[in-house]
Amino acid sequence: MYKVFIVDDEPFILSGLQDILDWELLGLTIAGQAENGLEALDKLRETPADILITDISMPVMNGLELIRAALEFRPEMKVVVLSGYDEFKYVKEGLSLGIENYLLKPINLEEFQSTLATLVEKLNVSRLDTEWSEYTNSVLKDNVLLRWLRKQIDPEELSERLNLLGLSVSRRYVEVALVQAEPATEAFRKDAAALVGSRASFCMFWDSDNDLVLIHNFEDKIQGAMEMTSLLQEVIGICSSTQRLRIAVGSVVEDAVNEAPLSYEQAKQAQEFLEIHPERSMIYYEQLKDRKEDLEATLPADWSEYSKLIMSKNLAALTERFEQYFSAACMEGLTSELLREISLEWILYFRMLIKEIRSEMERGFIAQGLTAIYKANSLPTLSAAVQQTAGSIIELLDRELRSPVVTQVLNYIEKSYSEDLSLKQLGFMFNIHPVYLGQLFHKTTGESFAEYMNRYRIGKAKDQLRSTNKKVQEIARSVGYWEMGYFYKQFKKYVGISPTEFKGLL
Repeated sequence: MYKVFIVDDEPFILSGLQDILDWELLGLTIAGQAENGLEALDKLRETPADILITDISMPVMNGLELIRAALEFRPEMKVVVLSGYDEFKYVKEGLSLGIENYLLKPINLEEFQSTLATLVEKLNVSRLDTEWSEYTNSVLKDNVLLRWLRKQIDPEELSERLNLLGLSVSRRYVEVALVQAEPATEAFRKDAAALVGSRASFCMFWDSDNDLVLIHNFEDKIQGAMEMTSLLQEVIGICSSTQRLRIAVGSVVEDAVNEAPLSYEQAKQAQEFLEIHPERSMIYYEQLKDRKEDLEATLPADWSEYSKLIMSKNLAALTERFEQYFSAACMEGLTSELLREISLEWILYFRMLIKEIRSEMERGFIAQGLTAIYKANSLPTLSAAVQQTAGSIIELLDRELRSPVVTQVLNYIEKSYSEDLSLKQLGFMFNIHPVYLGQLFHKTTGESFAEYMNRYRIGKAKDQLRSTNKKVQEIARSVGYWEMGYFYKQFKKYVGISPTEFKGLL
């Protein structure tokens, strides 16, 4: 509902305007009223309004003075003037102030209703534009910050993009923390954004794992670490009793631009520890250093062989490799506690290998594996728990179905391939982050979104070249290409010859 504020020095007109229309049907509600301009101005400072309906001739402050003063602090407000004066000077001055319409009393109900309906349409468009602008800015920020922390952007481009976003990483130190909220409610997202937004040395975004990423850039190492701890305590404070938070913090590193990715990677590694120790809700990477050194000496240096066996669903060969591995570990005389930690690392490895599946089955298999390891009291039972989880993962890979979101996107492409489509637009349409949508799309189709779109459109162009007498330029536009040079380039890439040559062969 949009809010309407009415001003007129005649009480019967104020009450009459409220009764003359079904305001709710128009998507409007009366937020307030006043009998003169000065009273209205005071109330408008406290009462937000989307539409102001005002008389011209009023005591204390007239309508034009009210409009001029009110638009200074509510410039987006739409204004309709009602007046008994059909004088050009009033109309001219009203128009110069940007009023939407100047209606004479007695009011023509049909014209009044039509004016309000038009205003509602304008406000709807304006709201959508604002929401879309906020969304695209958010997507841009998330994309830039994620590329930075993944080392996928060079320093010069990073500097340009951060300046564009109004962000800076000019201070000496940086520290990255990850907050995993289950569930990540809209209220939690807004409250977290408000907390971070009030601190100039912090910025935040949500990464493709749906983790809240906090980046702190500061000058004083001790003070900066304390500020991060303080903010994390406040984040815990806005968590509801039904939410579970898991917080992982990377090390403080120097050279923010180049070393922030290291702190981010450390936070991700620390987060894995929380996966296998659910009794903990917060961990600093520094607390895991000794553990990691012990594990690195015993875990495989190269995981690729195991990855290939799992992805090829070769359970027999995988089982044989596990038996060899655990037999060798037993021969080294490792403590039972370290063997348990090694087994937990294997479960984490399985989880990382299939993390993009994100299904309830995946969660169930991982949980079962962790439970079995906690209950195991010997090397054979530890080995069996790891092997059983590996078998469950292979079973999941066998059952995996195409992502429902990607199916929706593919169906939409089939109907709308001639339109200007992008991951950003489709992400907004299907309520999914564009970066994550791109990952799902590639995983499901085996192609990037751009590759798929070009191949699909060129296929449609070939069909039209075979079955119609349309000109090549017409066909290019009908399948979504408006730049002929690019169309020719893509056609030759996928077909091997130009569209003109292709048509000549038919």
